[in-house]
Amino acid sequence: MTQRADIDSDGPEPNGHIPGGSPAVGAGAELDPVHPPQPPPAPGAGAAPAATPPPAGAAPTAAAEPPARGLTAAEVAERVARGEVNDVPLRSSRSTADIVRGNVFTRFNAIIGVLWGIMLFVAPIQDSLFGFVIVANTGIGIVQELRAKRTLDSLAVIGEAKPRVRRDGVGASVSTSEIVLGDLVELAPGDKVVVDGLVAEADSLEVDESLLTGEADPVVKHPGDTVMSGSFVVAGGGAFTATKVGREAYAAQLAEEASRFTLVHSELRSGISTILKYVTWMMVPTALGLIISQLVVKDNDLRNSIARTVGGIVPMIPEGLVLLTSVAFAIGVIRLGRKQCLVQELPAIEGLARVDVVCLDKTGTLTEGGMDVTGLRPLGGADEAYVRKVLGALGASDPHPNASLQAIIEAYPDDEEWRCTQSLPFSSARKYSGAALSEGDGTDSTWLLGAPDVLLDGHDPALAEVDALNREGLRVLLLAQASGDLDGPSPAQGAKPAALIVLEQRLRPDAADTLRYFADQNVSAKVISGDNAVAVGAVAAKLGLPGASATVDARELPKDPEAMGERLDEGAVFGRVTPQQKRDMVGALQSRGHTVAMTGDGVNDVLALKDADIGVSMGSGSEATRAVAQIVLLNNSFATLPSVVAEGRRVIGNITRVATLFLTKTVYSVLLAILVVCWQVEYPFLPRHLTLLSTLTIGVPAFFLALAPNTERARPHFVRRVMRYAIPSGLIAATATFSTYLLARSHYSGTAALDAETSAATLCLFLVSLWVLAIIARPYTWWRIALVATMGGGFLLVLVVPWLQHFFALKLVGTVMPWAAVGIAAASGLLLEFVWRWVGRRFPA
Repeated sequence: MTQRADIDSDGPEPNGHIPGGSPAVGAGAELDPVHPPQPPPAPGAGAAPAATPPPAGAAPTAAAEPPARGLTAAEVAERVARGEVNDVPLRSSRSTADIVRGNVFTRFNAIIGVLWGIMLFVAPIQDSLFGFVIVANTGIGIVQELRAKRTLDSLAVIGEAKPRVRRDGVGASVSTSEIVLGDLVELAPGDKVVVDGLVAEADSLEVDESLLTGEADPVVKHPGDTVMSGSFVVAGGGAFTATKVGREAYAAQLAEEASRFTLVHSELRSGISTILKYVTWMMVPTALGLIISQLVVKDNDLRNSIARTVGGIVPMIPEGLVLLTSVAFAIGVIRLGRKQCLVQELPAIEGLARVDVVCLDKTGTLTEGGMDVTGLRPLGGADEAYVRKVLGALGASDPHPNASLQAIIEAYPDDEEWRCTQSLPFSSARKYSGAALSEGDGTDSTWLLGAPDVLLDGHDPALAEVDALNREGLRVLLLAQASGDLDGPSPAQGAKPAALIVLEQRLRPDAADTLRYFADQNVSAKVISGDNAVAVGAVAAKLGLPGASATVDARELPKDPEAMGERLDEGAVFGRVTPQQKRDMVGALQSRGHTVAMTGDGVNDVLALKDADIGVSMGSGSEATRAVAQIVLLNNSFATLPSVVAEGRRVIGNITRVATLFLTKTVYSVLLAILVVCWQVEYPFLPRHLTLLSTLTIGVPAFFLALAPNTERARPHFVRRVMRYAIPSGLIAATATFSTYLLARSHYSGTAALDAETSAATLCLFLVSLWVLAIIARPYTWWRIALVATMGGGFLLVLVVPWLQHFFALKLVGTVMPWAAVGIAAASGLLLEFVWRWVGRRFPA
């Protein structure tokens, strides 16, 4: 089997999985020469289920006792030819068809498509420009999301699980899609079960099935037991025979197995949906009234009436808002992908930007996986040379050492004189592992290796030395000789301490800067670890975490969620936290209104990662943690998190800005239509006029503003924050425009009067809309000023170039009305400034 990194990233101990001898005999178990009994589960673990027969239709090789060598190359080729392959496609994002369908077949595209088709028949091509703009925008959205899909797919291949399959007696890592029916798949701690099967070999094998059943306790597996895709190994090892692969089982749903429990809530997405729902309700009756007004009440030319009716309906639709949001998210994914950050759910970018509490796992997040043994301190007169032999035998017996045990292996090589006869796997709840060893002279002894404060009596004098070492930021393990059997109810009771093993952890060089970033952004960092609280606090203090000196032992935390939440708000460093406690702590913080992110890389972090608002896993972490996390840091760098936060803030802040532009247009369009119906006059605009205004004051500037840098902290209540400015801005724009229109109707007369009235109204509406854009573009930078100025210059160009005047049917007549329109727009602009400041004070975000 492959060697795994520190899969239990918090525990101050090795796995304790020591194969090679006969398994432990559980209390009261009957000896079975075919299926030797296994050790009992960790305290609180569920009972192992009875062995189950192979399911109907299973391959012949799926028997409880498959050949130890696995399939041959010829058998694999035969199964591939029959199509018995786990050919479930890797889904890291929407399919191409879903992307195209999602961007093209929308409610508003359907409405605009019908109106566009009408305009192509009844009006000049310039009145149908809005349709071409929608086609272009939709195309841009599809291209950007396809680029994001390629980025996600390429990154997902890097982070894809590579199960180890035994064929012809040789184990090798293969792609999940290369597993065939009947394959013998090996299991090690942290491995995810990728297809359904029957256990063939079990060596203290414990499987967590919480993603399937919701039951957090691990289940001990024996040969013949069923394992299901979506579960993962928490302790021990073994192998299973694949009985269902591909689409024949729910293995096809593996990619969704974790996400169905942790769908990310996107306030941005739900807020926009809410806005669009209300817009639709307003648009339908208003559009009907406008149609009746233009076609029935007014005795106008039919084609002109239809054109002006469509011109009144089209701007009510904020179609570009949804599209621009998708583009902003897609570009965010591409940017983060270049930094080796895999975003498994797009709204997770937004979610992390809203986080106000981040719970950090120490090992693998603040510290690197590797460790070094810096000292061995015998206790109770133990012989140091003898202790070294014990440690060497323990290390050599485990094919899957974590960082702690790997450091011991490097420091104390095995002399191959001892052998393991019984093993007790490490459990995060237990905090220690054990093994029964047979020495070279035939003497048997039982040893435990784990947390000193768990194995020692609370008054043991050795704890003072342990505490002193922990305060220096060192990790300490205790080697103790057990007085009873490993299969007893309390193996650690009465254990005799033999030595302290002192290890030094390697701090991540970028951790201090990252913690400082979160502090500057008012994001509370909570270090939640299975290690000794004092040791964790010392590490956190070295990294400059505020409040690191006031450490809390999680065993002393109240169980009541409210009381626990209060303690969590007060503290910053928590040690001796069990996996279930991590989950409870996340829930307690959420109950107090916090948005919580959880980082981790070990299987003991899975429950908390799944329940957190945002789960962040390291790329080198176990397959189980990568499965439940929304964000995977493939470069294993904690320093990437600020980039994710910054990207989320950029998306949220900028979409909030441009949403105000889009919804201001919707508000003034609806109000103009209502005013036209009430006054029984022609609608002042043709579609070409509003296409021009939308392009210059919304479309082009919104694209640049949505992709601009933005470090503004994400704030809640998206809908309220957008509508508090969009409604008064739309009211002012509509009032100013309609007033200019009515004034022009009384000023002009003759056959060309309508074009002159429309031109004056268009000038006023453009200037007011440009003023709204200028407000939204603040704070000003050189490119923001240039953007607003360029949009103003574009409209001026249309007014002075003859063929553009003709194309857009815009020609200012005389000087009185044009200057009157400018004056009304200026007064409206000053009113806008006052209203925006008043709203900001009266209704703060």
